[in-house]
Amino acid sequence: MIKPVELVIFDCDGVLVDSERIAVRVQVGLGAELGWGLHEAEVVERFIGRSHAAIREQVAERLGEEVAEVWAERFEERHRVAVDADLVAVDGLPEALAAIALPTCVASSGSHEKMRHTLGRTGLYDHFAGRIFSASEVARGKPAPDLFLHAARSMGVDPAACVVVEDSRPGVTAARAAGMRAFGYAGGLTPAERLAGPGTTVFHDMRELPALLAG
Repeated sequence: MIKPVELVIFDCDGVLVDSERIAVRVQVGLGAELGWGLHEAEVVERFIGRSHAAIREQVAERLGEEVAEVWAERFEERHRVAVDADLVAVDGLPEALAAIALPTCVASSGSHEKMRHTLGRTGLYDHFAGRIFSASEVARGKPAPDLFLHAARSMGVDPAACVVVEDSRPGVTAARAAGMRAFGYAGGLTPAERLAGPGTTVFHDMRELPALLAG
């Protein structure tokens, strides 16, 4: 028997804030500069949904520790500048949040500092303040279930009564591993077929989410 939903756990990048396009653009540029010719689709496949530590590990394996350090520093600087210039909330997200009466929280691969910046820039930080969880708080990032289980435990909710809203393959994989239902948002960069799977509802417009949660 499926438990009624008691908590909606939102990913941040690509679900609340339309930052993934910015991140991909910056990563492609860094690859061109530092010796790893990455196409946009490859960045989505390798990096989207993963923690800074996991991305840095991939860069270090390919280009060495020194380059990985430079890459991480330049990404942080350029991402911040681009966010200040271009970042907006995901289309339809404010309307969806206004229509969702269930308790909510955020669980992201990003750092708390990054989320304060992106959520603050889009006027969403106050909506989730005190209910924001980062992969930096757990041993393993997505696709491991640790972050979502940590969020559920912190919010005092059984994982089986949680749903996760994600836009990346590592994210929906982590939700399934945590024993949570997943809602895969395919209105961003990850194709719908990469999100589909057991216990997962794929949708394309954030305005659909309140009705999906109610159903």
